[in-house]
Order: sequence, then C-alpha cells, then structure tokens
Amino acid sequence: MPSLDPRAPLVIDTHELGRRPGSQRELSLTVPAPADLGIEMLKVPEGAELDLDLRFEAVMDGVLVTADVTAELSGECVRCLEPIDDEIDVHFQELYMYDDTRDAATLDEDEDVSLTDGDLVDLEPVLRDAIVLDLPLQPLCRPDCAGLCPECGANLNDEPDHGHEAPIDPRWASLTGLAEAGNDAE
Repeated sequence: MPSLDPRAPLVIDTHELGRRPGSQRELSLTVPAPADLGIEMLKVPEGAELDLDLRFEAVMDGVLVTADVTAELSGECVRCLEPIDDEIDVHFQELYMYDDTRDAATLDEDEDVSLTDGDLVDLEPVLRDAIVLDLPLQPLCRPDCAGLCPECGANLNDEPDHGHEAPIDPRWASLTGLAEAGNDAE
C-alpha cells in the first residue's frame, strides 16, 4: 500500500485520538472535490466545494469515521438534455482498521477493508462510493420530464401539444401520388 500524502485534502490525521478506545474528535471542513466524482450524466464538478461534518472515534481495532457530506451537482437530464444543477447530501460510516493490527499479507483479496496509514485515513475512496451510489442512474430535470420528440428533437416540455402528421404506410405511398394527380386533373 503506497504511503498517503498528509497534505491531500481528504487525508485526515487521527493522531489526536491516540489509540484509546472511546476517544473521539469532531471536525468540519470544506475541501475541493476530486476529479470524476459522479457518473457520466451527473457529477460533482472537479474543484467544487465538499462540506464535510466528520466524527472520528477510536475503537479497539481502528478508527470509526462517521461523515455527513454536502456537495453541488451538475449534469444533464437523460430525457431532454437540459442542464441539472442540484445538491446532494450523503452519510457514510467506515471503520479504518489500524494497519499494524492486521498483516496486509493475511487480508483476503475479497475482503473490502479500509486501513489506516500510520495515523492517516484516506476518505476519498469511501466518499466516492457514497456519492456515486446515492446518485440516480437516470437523472431527470423534473419527475414528469416529457423528453425530446423522436422525429424532430423538439423539447416536449416546452411544446406539450407538439405533433406530426401520421406517417404514411410505405406500402400505400405510391397510391398517394395517384390521389394527388387525380386532384390536380379536376
């Protein structure tokens, strides 16, 4: 496991807790959002402010982190492609096991365990999972979004009475030409 950079915005030093079970520390901070925090259609813009309310609790095996995160979202509606500007509030709780209590070689590859790096914890992977899992897979500008006309691309939210003439069955298309020729002869 590579060593964490203590200057990274989402790497927090838990040294003040010591390793005394029951000790805790609360922290509120605002940090810039990392790149690619979201899904293709909706994400937290890179560098946007993430407001974090954190509580760190020392437990026997590590540090329990509880977090409430608020962030601005930006993206587009999957039906009408209009811009979406929204806010997301997520909550997560993660146990970071002390890196010296479990030998990294004994960790099962299938085990999803967060480890401290000395006294440092990296919140970014857990934060990323919490935000991405809370986002809608198909973001809409509003719940009743009508989308775009499949024939001409008109926004059906702006033109609710939008319509086209019924298409002519291709099997009868040549008869339409005859009917028009008959109308011209009269």
